Amino acid sequence: VDGAFAADKITKVPVHFAKGASSATLKGSFKGYDSVEYTVSARAGQAMSVRVTGSGNANYNIFAPGNLPGQSEAMGSGFVGGDWQGKLPADGTYTVQVYQMRASARRGEAVPYSITIGIK
Repeated sequence: VDGAFAADKITKVPVHFAKGASSATLKGSFKGYDSVEYTVSARAGQAMSVRVTGSGNANYNIFAPGNLPGQSEAMGSGFVGGDWQGKLPADGTYTVQVYQMRASARRGEAVPYSITIGIK
């Protein structure tokens, strides 16, 4: 078991769309085993799309309402060049966790990226 988990920094970012917009693009960066969790409210039956650009080390997982990274299985995942989209199963707050794989995290690599989250 990796002893670094307790020290991991998790940055939580609520996502709000501009009036009339159905998506938002945010820039972020983290390094090592840190991660960023974007939260967005949506309703059952809506479609969500997620796209990440920038560092090839940026990966992401999507969690349904009530499910949390590290405690639950992701309902979806992706990477730079691997966009995700799907219909949402429930009303509530969805979490999109951006992180990097263990090999590059171990080297403490910095991961600059942009993420676009859309709901329609």
